[in-house]
Amino acid sequence: MADWNAGAYDRFADARQRAARDLLLAVPEFEAKLITDLGCGSGLSTQLLDERWPEAEITAVDRSPAMLERARERVPRARAVEGDIGNADLWSNGSPQDLLFANASLHWLPAHDRLFPTLLGQLRSGGVLALQMPVNLEEPSHRLMRETAGLPAYRESTRALTGKRPMLPAPDAYYDMLAASCSTLEIWVTRYLHPLSDVREIFELFATTGLKPYLDALPEGRRGAFIDDYVEALRGAYAQRSDGRVLLALPRLFIMATRH
Repeated sequence: MADWNAGAYDRFADARQRAARDLLLAVPEFEAKLITDLGCGSGLSTQLLDERWPEAEITAVDRSPAMLERARERVPRARAVEGDIGNADLWSNGSPQDLLFANASLHWLPAHDRLFPTLLGQLRSGGVLALQMPVNLEEPSHRLMRETAGLPAYRESTRALTGKRPMLPAPDAYYDMLAASCSTLEIWVTRYLHPLSDVREIFELFATTGLKPYLDALPEGRRGAFIDDYVEALRGAYAQRSDGRVLLALPRLFIMATRH
């Protein structure tokens, strides 16, 4: 898969940071010396962690060299690690962590029933796992991605992407995964409404995230037609509001877990 475009990703930095800021605000006040930002992207979340815990040792992990380069620019003192955020041997150095922070990253990984207890096990006693994940696969933005990819003109190229990002378990399933190992466990869903100038901006926002696997899978000569078809489908799903804008609904699942 082609590398991520950090500049295009950061164009919507305010929208992307909104949930990260809300997640960080929910983290209790405590002394954190070892922090890992799982799926740091362009470093927007790493920067927030650096501002709150300026003395902590921060590790920023991502699979994208381009994103890590931007993260290094934002937080030069952070230890940047390229690789799989699900592989704790890669980023933990065998040291129990005080805080694992994951802003819109863990939904890309499978087998959460094994992954989440494993992540909790990387924390010291009293350490915190703080994460949020989009739960928008049934929103028009993502349903129409799949429907457009299933059109005859694109079906053959995108067939392998079926199930690439699976539906997340229900919130109460996460409670059962984690509760026995936690002294406190909070789970909630927030539905964000992002005002965008038009439906074209919905495409542009997701072009660097949810849409990227589809665009990468298509031959270059078909991408433009795919984008046009997707944007046209969006026009039928997102009504123009009183000020001419559209509202993109983006629900997110939050989990705040403190290890026994």
